[in-house]
Amino acid sequence: MHAEREGRPMFGAMDESPLVREPMQSRALRRSTNVQRTIGIFNKATGTSTPGSLLRTTKTPIRHLKHSSYTPKAVTTSSHFDVSASLGLTPAGRSMRTPGTAANQSLTTMFDQTVPSFGPTPRRSMYMGQFDSSRLEEDEITMTSNLLMEDDPGIAATAGLFEEFLECYRRHPSSNQVFELVSEYEKTCSEQILLLERLVKKSTPGQNKFSRTQEILNILTQERNTWRLLGSLYQDRLQSAESMEDDNFITETLDKDLSEKQVVESLFVRDSYTRQNQVVIDWLERNSADQLEDYYDKVEFYSQTVSWENTLHALEQKRSGNPSIPDRPMVTSMDPDAPIRQGKSLADLDKEDELRLLRYMFAYIRAGQLEEAQRLCRKCGQAWRAATLEGWKMYHDPNMGGVSVTGELKAVEGNPHRDIWKAVCWRMSHEEQFHPYEKAIYAVLSGNLKELLPICEDWEDVLWGYYRVMVDMRVEQEIRTYFNNKSMEALPSSYWVKNLTPESIFQELQAYPNELVKMQSKQPFHVIQKYIILGDVDGLIEEMNDWLHNPVLRSSRHLIRCIAHTVLFFRSVGLQTKEELCTAILEAYVKDLIEDKNTGLVATYTATLPLAMQITCYARFLEGIHEKDERQHCLQLAEEAGLDIPTITKTVVENIRTRDEGDVTLETELTPAREVALSEEDRHKIAAIDWLVFDPSQRAEALKQSNAVMRAFLATKKLKAAREVFNKIPGDSIDVIMKNWQAQASMTPLPAEDANAVREYLCHKAYLNANDVFNDWFEHYHNAAPPKPVAPPSATFQERVKYEHDLKQYEQEVERWQYSLSIQSKAVVDSIYNVLLFPDGGWMVDQQEVEQLDEGRVHQMALLRELCIPSLCFLLHSVLHNTKQYRESIQLADVIASEQHQLYKVFRPEEIQRLLNLIRESSLQLLDNNLDPLGY
Repeated sequence: MHAEREGRPMFGAMDESPLVREPMQSRALRRSTNVQRTIGIFNKATGTSTPGSLLRTTKTPIRHLKHSSYTPKAVTTSSHFDVSASLGLTPAGRSMRTPGTAANQSLTTMFDQTVPSFGPTPRRSMYMGQFDSSRLEEDEITMTSNLLMEDDPGIAATAGLFEEFLECYRRHPSSNQVFELVSEYEKTCSEQILLLERLVKKSTPGQNKFSRTQEILNILTQERNTWRLLGSLYQDRLQSAESMEDDNFITETLDKDLSEKQVVESLFVRDSYTRQNQVVIDWLERNSADQLEDYYDKVEFYSQTVSWENTLHALEQKRSGNPSIPDRPMVTSMDPDAPIRQGKSLADLDKEDELRLLRYMFAYIRAGQLEEAQRLCRKCGQAWRAATLEGWKMYHDPNMGGVSVTGELKAVEGNPHRDIWKAVCWRMSHEEQFHPYEKAIYAVLSGNLKELLPICEDWEDVLWGYYRVMVDMRVEQEIRTYFNNKSMEALPSSYWVKNLTPESIFQELQAYPNELVKMQSKQPFHVIQKYIILGDVDGLIEEMNDWLHNPVLRSSRHLIRCIAHTVLFFRSVGLQTKEELCTAILEAYVKDLIEDKNTGLVATYTATLPLAMQITCYARFLEGIHEKDERQHCLQLAEEAGLDIPTITKTVVENIRTRDEGDVTLETELTPAREVALSEEDRHKIAAIDWLVFDPSQRAEALKQSNAVMRAFLATKKLKAAREVFNKIPGDSIDVIMKNWQAQASMTPLPAEDANAVREYLCHKAYLNANDVFNDWFEHYHNAAPPKPVAPPSATFQERVKYEHDLKQYEQEVERWQYSLSIQSKAVVDSIYNVLLFPDGGWMVDQQEVEQLDEGRVHQMALLRELCIPSLCFLLHSVLHNTKQYRESIQLADVIASEQHQLYKVFRPEEIQRLLNLIRESSLQLLDNNLDPLGY
């Protein structure tokens, strides 16, 4: 190789030769004196669009193929994450993905005419409106400072992620927009990752709260990668299933004499299996490219334009006879093969720099940025090494298909001796004297899995290594099968010995000897990614459902959010899977939203559940909403989501009113304390009626539910609570019910169930009115009577005059009091008789028969008759007796004994005995007034 470099210009050599160094200037001295230069390089390397920056991005030319939209578009060249080149021969400066793949072509952009991008968005703040760099920077600093003061910055920073996912979901409701939706999910996660990265960088090391922030950062990074994979892979799968008509392209190429490049292009067009394996490689490389910016040891900070400059300096010093140079075994030549040929080492600093260069070259190749690895080699003065990375490109002569009308010949692409180059790379990957990273670089290019895996550090690296080799073998097999009549350099038998498939690869990952890789293969997001790659949707759903029963995984809100939206994705693309398990996952997410009080999100995701579960879940959610405005807002959200609001609100009220209710228990003793007592649960039951009065169309249901609540309160003698429930129902409710029914059924009578509810409502009204009037009478009778003035003993004349004046005034007040008492007494008697003589069958008796009898309601109404009618009779007798209406008191017995009303049937024997004793007292008063026992 050294001789060739002397005899002809190097392939891909630098445009300019390196400048001559000052002979006595050591590398250490330059490092100490060029601090400002290093800082400038750092700023340049981490810039967004500066030429020559560490992450320069390129755009692969779009190839004109029949299939136009298999995989997503690459991001624009201004993005840090552009890894668009994945396949094919590209002009100088373009990246290479898999050796042997289609020339001048990236699989990511291979079919990108009409599809969305699945790459991250350009770096921008999620809170950004019109772009104002200075104000944006101030806002970001303020926001970051505020988050750093939180107890858990990671939780606080990602609290809005749930709502952002909802907004994405709402913006793309159509199944035709499902891949735009997945792209939005990825962008949303990317923005959150940038925010968390700023927090971690500005955090104080060692604080526990920031370990949680780092954990959330890792979770969101894996989630972003998962959405990226899901969008890219399933877009290709679904479009492949729909593009059978595009086989014309394959037919057209079968009879042609193809070049290596065209053979591989044809392979990736017709073989969806290989193409999708390459999509996985692209995905893994894009994930790795996202981490390149934070690579821990960037060569650009140390590299110079002369290779092995410390070794060169030492050799020059020896040649000049400098006695201070230590005599140690060191290469005597500066050609690339010298260390191996002579069996001697380089200078220590050069060995350190060489290792750093190899590590960073491998990092670039791992990220799918081979052209950046070549650029770095040239910058470090190792253009020969950049040339060794160039030979993978497939040969193609565009002039074989014909020359243009102008007669101008097009440039020939690729390496006509690629088979020889690959065989040499295989041997180099086995070279014992090479560093493992150098062996791994050539192992990637030659498909040598054995030498590649030792450098792979984690699950994604190992998966990438397996898939690179698997696709490389498939491409090589295709080329050698097509050119079977052409003599090609044979690859060693060990190249073909391993038959790799996605299934076997993941089996090996699960049993991988590296404990870290084995552990990572069990992590939730890697499990999701595995099933997505394998296309095993049923297996994925089963696995995710199992996580719901794992307390640790179940507690991860972001994981549950991700798997819930994954289920919605599979629904949108029409993949039929285990519906019960999908429902359980969505229900778990809804429960999380309810528990975390994400009020604005619950309705939309509840609408994704089956109808019966929608009612149950949303009703349970509404039970915890107490503010009136918030209740109206929740109902509005439910309406927008298409939920069954009438059934849900009915369920809410029923759940609340039956929470602690068994059979109605009667309380026969009415005490002032019991009458006004209200527990917290009572208040919830009363407030629940509000759910049914928001919508006038639910007024009939509001009447039924309020009747049920009032029955329970009346049974326990909680008259104040019953009155509050009654007041919840608007006064025009009966009229509204009639109008609603007439609007539906013209002039036909109300349904029996609604008519009975209206009648029961009037029964409650009559009973509550009777009690209210009696309470007014009782207050007036016992507490409003004027006090009689007392004559002072041995009073003076003036005192006697004053007493007589007070006595006259007292008599006038007594007259007014008695007049008012008589009026109130009549009102009480009328009100109580309105209950006792309630028309059409009696109080709390249905007038119409219903098809489905509510036995519980009928039983409760019968119990209320037994409780309330005797009580009212005793109150009525008390009013009549105390106002000296003895004859009317005795007539009460006739009313009770009447067969028309049959009130005697609701009295227990002891109550009849008590009432007869009271009537007897009234009869004795009549006898004292010289009347007969009946008052005549």
